[in-house]
Amino acid sequence: MILLTGATGFVGSAVLRKLLERGHSVRALVRPSSDSSNLEGLSVDIAEGDLQAPETLKPALQGCTGLFHVAADYRLWAPDPRPMFQANVDGTRILLATAGDCGVERIVYTSSVAVLGILPGDGLADEETPVTFGDMIGPYKQSKFLAEQEVRKLVEDRGLPVVIVNPSTPIGPRDIKPTPTGRMIVEAASGRMPAYVDTGLNVAHVDDVAEGHLLAFEKGVIGERYVLGGQNMTLREILAAIADITGGKAPRMKIPHDLILPFAWLAEGWARMTGGREPFATVDGLKMAKKKMFFSHAKACRDLGYDPRPAKHALSDAVTWFREHGYIS
Repeated sequence: MILLTGATGFVGSAVLRKLLERGHSVRALVRPSSDSSNLEGLSVDIAEGDLQAPETLKPALQGCTGLFHVAADYRLWAPDPRPMFQANVDGTRILLATAGDCGVERIVYTSSVAVLGILPGDGLADEETPVTFGDMIGPYKQSKFLAEQEVRKLVEDRGLPVVIVNPSTPIGPRDIKPTPTGRMIVEAASGRMPAYVDTGLNVAHVDDVAEGHLLAFEKGVIGERYVLGGQNMTLREILAAIADITGGKAPRMKIPHDLILPFAWLAEGWARMTGGREPFATVDGLKMAKKKMFFSHAKACRDLGYDPRPAKHALSDAVTWFREHGYIS
């Protein structure tokens, strides 16, 4: 039996499907309040629990030989960042320590390229690019950086059998929330992005990222980390690809980052006052966008056999899924 956290979410549900395809028996740790639509029709054992309720973790781990810890609080803006640190840092430490106590034999921890260093210009960063906590912009990146440090401590101090994976920007079907990147795709496919900023992302199909998780489980070296990436694209290229998929028009106007910053401050202030959802443009998001987040997944290809498809497949599958499920009019 394998315990999977985050199974109701975007990446986690893709990992769940890959595990079932491989013939694994899976137990999913699911919060009672979670939207479980990504689990419909799948043969999975449900264990109600929460990373912030430690008493629920040991029962969920009983009898499990493997653990995939995919769950995370992924937001680029939060009115109160404390729950993000509690879930991403404290929850990760407690879950993995409990897994060690329960004798789990193999663990894959889902980190993020957000914790890696970034090279200037169009340079490709990787697992060894130098980085410090001071380079982390915003609570999400900070919490994931600290969480990975906690994981490394458990490997070094207790010998926990953990392999770390660092997905780049997963895109594809079943992004029910949707994620910040998914929201961007919905806005672009709906014709509501008339301009762009000069930035770049590494785009990977969510199902390839999920496959990379299983390859790490099967072939990864304990204590090592592997970038699970795809194709490096500028935002202009991404929006042009979406326009080509939808038959729309790609934006031609480039806006300087600093010109949008005041609007992001206003949007965040309004969201705080009204208790609304995360603003489409956030201050931390714009600060991060000043650098192109380009990465190399050569290590995962060489050591794990990871082989991602071109980014346009991911974008096309995402647009199709969003359209079929009413996100795009």
